[in-house]
Amino acid sequence: MPLEIEQFMARSDNFCVLVHNPESHSTICIDAPEEGPILAALERTGWNLTHILITHHHGDHVEALKPLKHRFTPKVTGPRGEAGKIDGLDELVGDGDAISICDEPIEIIETPGHTAGHICYFFPKSKLLFAADTLFAMGCGRLFEKSPADMQKSFDRLAALPDDTEVYCGHEYTLANARFAITVDPDNEALRQRLRTVEAQRQAGEMTLPTTIGLEKQTNPYFRTSDPALKNALGMVDASPAEVFAEIRARKDRF
Repeated sequence: MPLEIEQFMARSDNFCVLVHNPESHSTICIDAPEEGPILAALERTGWNLTHILITHHHGDHVEALKPLKHRFTPKVTGPRGEAGKIDGLDELVGDGDAISICDEPIEIIETPGHTAGHICYFFPKSKLLFAADTLFAMGCGRLFEKSPADMQKSFDRLAALPDDTEVYCGHEYTLANARFAITVDPDNEALRQRLRTVEAQRQAGEMTLPTTIGLEKQTNPYFRTSDPALKNALGMVDASPAEVFAEIRARKDRF
């Protein structure tokens, strides 16, 4: 029986996701951005919170961790590299580790960039990736603790996942990312079409996620740092992928 997923908004623009196995009755919350919307989603679905998977230490991803632990006593898993910055972790994991929750194997992929110890959770059986603030639809997380070269390596690792992997990200930044992406990749027809789709989705009040690894490879400039058309548009025909990645990120920071 496939996993059931409930995606909803928290705070001003955070995505939050519950993952439920109807056979084992176990439920995972991906990060803990805000207690109220999580409680409302649990009541709406009738699910009982049994696990929380934390991706990184920023407050908008761990704010509700303490009250949720007090209310439900879930098992909390989080990044070993940020254990000193996150209170309430029960299980520490790092790159290459594998765990099992909801009768699903879960692989840990360390993706430094946004923070030094950021991790993503990949469910290979169900082809689900919970990327938090590493990978956004047509974007990447702001680089607070590591370099563009580090984030580019993290993107290379995510690019190796199956194209049909469904990707859930940490924020609803899709429209802003699309509007920026078209400025650095203006001849990308797939990107132009996606921008029109996202504009319609947001106008209708619809969520723009999940995306897929395959779609991101076509339309996310941070996955396209070796593409000749994008490099030409940037005036960086002879630049390395890492140099192109750094330039795109720098332009986004000024956009």
